[in-house]
Amino acid sequence: MKKAIECINLVKQFGDYRAVDHMNLSFEQGKISALLGPNGAGKTTTISMMLGLMKPTSGEVRMLGSQAGTKELRQRVGALMQDVKAADGLNVKDVLQLFRSYYKNPMSLERLLDISGLHEDVKRKAASLSGGQRRRLAFAQSLAGNPELLLLDEPTVGMDIQARDRFWETIRALAKDGRTVLLTTHYLEEADAIADHIAVVGSGRVVAEGTPERLKAQTALRTISFRSTNAPHEKEWLTLPGVEKAECNGERIRLHARETDVLLFKLMQSPWGVTDIDVQSASLEDTFRSLTSTK
Repeated sequence: MKKAIECINLVKQFGDYRAVDHMNLSFEQGKISALLGPNGAGKTTTISMMLGLMKPTSGEVRMLGSQAGTKELRQRVGALMQDVKAADGLNVKDVLQLFRSYYKNPMSLERLLDISGLHEDVKRKAASLSGGQRRRLAFAQSLAGNPELLLLDEPTVGMDIQARDRFWETIRALAKDGRTVLLTTHYLEEADAIADHIAVVGSGRVVAEGTPERLKAQTALRTISFRSTNAPHEKEWLTLPGVEKAECNGERIRLHARETDVLLFKLMQSPWGVTDIDVQSASLEDTFRSLTSTK
């Protein structure tokens, strides 16, 4: 697969503080990818360098095969950053038409209004929109140039549930159309549901990357919860295959393990009166905590 984005030994230094520390990252064309990390991990700084808004201290960023920040790339890349101010004095239609005028092959006004769900507000001043509506308008602005590559920094902040559902439907449709999407988000369940590939960063470095399923399998524990009417001493649970943590609350037992198939068989063959079994896969939030708390 072709690479839509490549960060090669990327460094960004602010005085004595290194926000991005020799980062090596790549994201494939036509995929939805997520860049995750705690506050201060270097996500927004990295996105800013991808867009050419900041220059690297050292290293290189390549976008769609070209060096980041070129005039030609601006026609092919769309971006939604965290802080987007509503245009003073312009209504929704004027804002979108203005942004469309910057591009050679803009997306149609009708489609932008469909995407933003602002048909009924087309004549309203942008500054009078609610926070969620302004965020949807900003998303439409990022698509005005009909981009091949879309960078989204915390895109659904301020959106209600319906607006978020519309947003993710649009993202899936854009990816199906062959476009590349890279997003950052603190809503980990959204990244888990939408992303083909996830990179987790901490202290300016990549700490793990892969599909959501691969990351969860490698770093987080699955949970088996059950009742036991003839439970052994608590320490004995820790001797079972793969068990790393055991929690006992009366007859209810909760075991945490990386592999659960052998463990389930062992429990079913035991004399401990095991019933009411519930197996839960690891969540991306569990994985995220595991990765970012130890790096």
